[in-house]
Amino acid sequence: MMSQKQILCVEDEAAIVLPLRYALEREGWQVSWANTGTQALLLLSQQTFDFIILDVGLPDLNGFEVCKQLRQKYQTPLLFLTARDDEIDRVVGLEIGADDYCSKPFSAREIVARIKAIWRRMEVQSHNVASHAQISQTEIVIQSATWSCNPQSLQIQYHGQSLQLTRYEYRLLLLLIQHPEQVFNRQQLMDHIWEHPEHSLERTVDTHIKSLRQKLKQITPHDPIRTHRGFGYSLVKYEK
Repeated sequence: MMSQKQILCVEDEAAIVLPLRYALEREGWQVSWANTGTQALLLLSQQTFDFIILDVGLPDLNGFEVCKQLRQKYQTPLLFLTARDDEIDRVVGLEIGADDYCSKPFSAREIVARIKAIWRRMEVQSHNVASHAQISQTEIVIQSATWSCNPQSLQIQYHGQSLQLTRYEYRLLLLLIQHPEQVFNRQQLMDHIWEHPEHSLERTVDTHIKSLRQKLKQITPHDPIRTHRGFGYSLVKYEK
């Protein structure tokens, strides 16, 4: 059911928001409007949303910065709006956790279609993860002195401490933990983890590995991720 979905639209131009809001509400969705990044982050702390539409060019915080901050706490699917059609902007947006990207001008119908497509994709992935867990739960649940993770709880602990991970950081680390010492090249990692690898670049993987390493080093200086130059990454063997 698509009804009663809660959508947060973060856009400072009323001329863009009003027709878009009308189209979204015609789908039976509830729409909240924030015209600054600060207001958006405040609303996110007070309410749960099913989708976020986020303009890059906000009057206070850059949309990319807002995305980085919210991805530290929330995994809500997100679509960027921008007045620029620059590939670099699109790549940056996807790297920091956006699910899609739409350049202005756009039609409200296109935004509705993109939102529905993202929700359908997420439902399929959730079903696949649940089916995999049901079939081979003992294979994917990890409990060791180093790592503790269960895909059903979407939590990973490193040396007993819970990690605050973005959606793609979580998927990337979980895959490496489930296959210690197996070397994955960048394309394999994108195909396994990203919802739309065809929209991304290989450096996307490098960006997320760097972020993961920073979070792991806050717990212990030992780096469990190995870099295989010119190829990809693996996780050091740990005691199971």
